[in-house]
Amino acid sequence: MKPMRSNPARSTHWPRLLVACLAAANLVALPATTALAANVLNAVSVTAGQNNSQVIKIALKDALAGDPVSFTTSNPHRLVLDFADTSPSTGRVQETLNSGLVRNYQIVPAGARTRVVFNLNAPASHQIRREKNHLLIVLEGAASTPSAGGDILSAPVRFAEEGTPRPHDIRGIDFRRGRNGESNIVVNLSDPGVGIDIQQKGRTIQVDFLNTALPTKLQRRLDVGDFGTPAQLIETWEQGKHTRMVITPRGKWDYAAHQTGSQFVMEVRSLDDPRAAPSDKPQYSGEKLTLNFQNVEVRAVLQVIADFTGLNIIASDTVSGNVTLRLKDVPWDQALDIIMRAKGLDKRTSGNVIWVAPRDELAAKERMELEAKKTIAELEPLHTRTYRLNYIKASDAMIVLAGLPRTGNTNSSSEDATCSPSSTGITAADTTGGSNTGLQSIMQSASGQQTTTTQNPNRVLSIRGGSSFDLTTNTLIVTDTIERHAAVEEVLKNVDVPAKQVMIEARIVVADDTFGRDLGARLGFAGSGKSGETGLGVGDYAGSATNATVGLPAGAPNPNVNLGLANPAGQLGFTVFNASTAAILSLELQALEQDKRGKIVSNPRVVTTNLRPAVILQGEQIPVITPGTANSPPTTTFKDALLCLLVSPQVLNNDDVILDVEVTKDAKGASYGDNVAINAKRIKTQIRVGNGETAILGGIFEQAERNDTEKVPFLGDVPVLGHLFKKTQKSDLKSELLIFLTPRILLDPANLERK
Repeated sequence: MKPMRSNPARSTHWPRLLVACLAAANLVALPATTALAANVLNAVSVTAGQNNSQVIKIALKDALAGDPVSFTTSNPHRLVLDFADTSPSTGRVQETLNSGLVRNYQIVPAGARTRVVFNLNAPASHQIRREKNHLLIVLEGAASTPSAGGDILSAPVRFAEEGTPRPHDIRGIDFRRGRNGESNIVVNLSDPGVGIDIQQKGRTIQVDFLNTALPTKLQRRLDVGDFGTPAQLIETWEQGKHTRMVITPRGKWDYAAHQTGSQFVMEVRSLDDPRAAPSDKPQYSGEKLTLNFQNVEVRAVLQVIADFTGLNIIASDTVSGNVTLRLKDVPWDQALDIIMRAKGLDKRTSGNVIWVAPRDELAAKERMELEAKKTIAELEPLHTRTYRLNYIKASDAMIVLAGLPRTGNTNSSSEDATCSPSSTGITAADTTGGSNTGLQSIMQSASGQQTTTTQNPNRVLSIRGGSSFDLTTNTLIVTDTIERHAAVEEVLKNVDVPAKQVMIEARIVVADDTFGRDLGARLGFAGSGKSGETGLGVGDYAGSATNATVGLPAGAPNPNVNLGLANPAGQLGFTVFNASTAAILSLELQALEQDKRGKIVSNPRVVTTNLRPAVILQGEQIPVITPGTANSPPTTTFKDALLCLLVSPQVLNNDDVILDVEVTKDAKGASYGDNVAINAKRIKTQIRVGNGETAILGGIFEQAERNDTEKVPFLGDVPVLGHLFKKTQKSDLKSELLIFLTPRILLDPANLERK
């Protein structure tokens, strides 16, 4: 039998498909009624009523004990009535009217049940009333005024008829914010039989609870705008014999209402929020319908949903009980979930078949199926297959099948990279092969505790399965069941892929800018004279003073004030000699200005595989000799002054690269006797960079400014002439270190597969 589906494009074929589905004996696996129907449906007539309404009159042989099960659909517009234990007197009937709201109707027998389907020309509300052996249905057309949300207003939807006045009351009103930002107004009723009318009034939703009292403490106005939901105000008050609730939403919105037992829920969803629509549609995507069930068996409700959707619903024998349910414009899959939650049921879907049973029963059955599969797996014969691998080592593949990570295990032959000039080489791989018997020690070292391969929950092989490898041909040998071989093949297909290769390029820029200006003066004076028979001399020191007393100075005297420069760039000086007085005056001005700029650019680069560390270095080792003692000879040690790039990349699925990087730029510094200083410049960090992008890892900027003055006390402070007795030094030293890093992916497995 071809299942029926809720497809609006095929909605015009609903009557014929419905007849075909109802005619099938195994449409729904519910208990078949073999007894003769207790009642007979004799005739159906449609007449015009007041205010453009229509009255449907259904004549039966005997009076009905209760209202038939009824529900409506909105696309296409239909009214469906189900009469239990009733058979039609004339068999299947189809009649076309095309007058007013009713386009045509059909009477479809299905065993001891009779369904009457009215196809409508427009949406309509209905009211049902029983009069002896007749059933009257009043259809009223819906208004077509645009709403605030852009929908079309429908006529008042009545969940239940007003009927004989009965005392009802409201026990509580609660507001809850839904998981997707919707407004949930929950009303706790005194009993399930409360009649409820819902109307959309302009920008508000009006809910009337018929013949229902409202306690004084619940007559209030709730401002729920701070909850961030479409609903802003909820006003509830008594209106005569009834209770009225008015909900004021904002923006564009839609609503749905349902009642389970004595709990009524009004849900208002926003159509403006982009997060609400995507989360709601995938969850419930079925065709909307309106249901009204008053104390009806759950199995009958499931059969109604099966007829509506065209799916095969299998109900377990333990599904029982009655349900009172009222739904308006609710997707059928959401209606099914509401029914199952209300009765503690669950479902399993396979194709177009839905199996409904209590949760415990489904869990017990699934547990039995798993135990049966386990028993079969313990008895199933083992098969041996070989897998030739292209990119991953067979020993690493065996570790993956054992449920262990490939990195960090003792079976992987790799060396840790360090910024050390000593090379330890690469350990040769063992090509003698191996088996999974050695994986127990691997798991012990990886996890830090003793365990076995069969206890690992991530193990791909079964308990009975095993594997071995041969590195000479890079072949993995697996012995296991057919089902496990399929899992092994799927895992190897995803892990046996070429690893991405990355070239990491670094730029280390060291720049300095030095400026200095020095001014100094050298001033000397020597003279001689007599005081009576005593000779007097003036000089910068005792020797020059003695020469002065002789009166024959050999040349310019040594400076009395020496504030000159060690290595002046320019000098200006003059000497004055008076022979009569044997006096010499010497003056020398010195100046030096330095402007030095330099830049050192280092550009190391290295290529490595994803998740594998790599290092490249260059530099010198400076010997340092430590003097010996009487008991030991001198020793020589070496200090490293290296340029080093140490990096370990991790390539992400979006081609971004996470780098654990260490950059070293050391240089020889000043010497202090037998000791040599090392100017160290290093950085160690982790960074994420896009493929081909350049990132600045860091930088150091240093500036030193100095203004030094040396002068003769008191004389150096004399205006203008004080410059002859002082020396000024001005320096400005700037240095900057910048480190850039650029990763580039060289090998893309996707491009390789396309080639």
